[in-house]
Amino acid sequence: MKSRKTLSNWLTNRYLLIIRNEENFAEKTTVSFNYAKLIVIASGLLIVLVALAFFLVTTVLSQWFDPRHAQQQTRRQMVEFNLKLDSIETEMKKKDLLISRFQKLLAGDTIDFSDDLSEQKIAEGEQSPAKELDEKEMASIDSAFRKQFSTVNNAIMTSMVEGAEANELQEIVFFPPLKGLVSSKYNPLQNHYGIDVVAVSNDPVKCVADGTVIFSDWSQDGGYTIAVQHVGNLISVYKHNSALLKETGNFIRGGDVIALVGNSGELTDGPHLHFELWYNGNSVNPEEFVSF
Repeated sequence: MKSRKTLSNWLTNRYLLIIRNEENFAEKTTVSFNYAKLIVIASGLLIVLVALAFFLVTTVLSQWFDPRHAQQQTRRQMVEFNLKLDSIETEMKKKDLLISRFQKLLAGDTIDFSDDLSEQKIAEGEQSPAKELDEKEMASIDSAFRKQFSTVNNAIMTSMVEGAEANELQEIVFFPPLKGLVSSKYNPLQNHYGIDVVAVSNDPVKCVADGTVIFSDWSQDGGYTIAVQHVGNLISVYKHNSALLKETGNFIRGGDVIALVGNSGELTDGPHLHFELWYNGNSVNPEEFVSF
């Protein structure tokens, strides 16, 4: 009786593959195998090929085979551009805020920091009820703040010119804004943060160094006023002019004519130039750095 073949026998039966020369039937090589070994080898090769194909499709060849690749790249670039635009917008807002505060300071107005504080609290999720103060309370608070600020600021200004900051200013080559008689000296204790130079009306006023105009407009106290931002956090201010020859944003070279001597504004008693120098937010004596 013929024995019945099972799956196990079919997989484990050994076969011999003989390779011969077609011309003389000389035996070249022999390979012993069974179906189980062939299935294992074929399965391994298939798994390797599938893994390799998946790796190539998801990495090197993704831009060819994946239709979402271009869209994902575009989204990444848009996110990066948005982040850059947000940072640039934030920096521009800070600079605009600084310039507007300086313009208010030149115009003699008070600076209100309540808007910045409220925005910061809202951004941090803190919402506190607003406190309403009457005019007397506001006046007393403002008076105390001005007195305290004046005392601290005077101490800083008197010691400032003796330190390293004065040495930095000495390295800058200053052009005299005009030649004339200094009628009023620098005296911060009397709120006179610059010097007054008497001159003839419509004499040219020159810029003391290279810089950019950050303020060029009328102010109630200083009349026609122009302020120039220089390197190293240095700002020069020219007040009581009869005319302004430069606009905000103009780049100025040292020695360029920027205004004409006048008698504009409330705090003036004749044709002269009121000239101020501010370094790192503090006023300095212009006569220590500029020859008039």
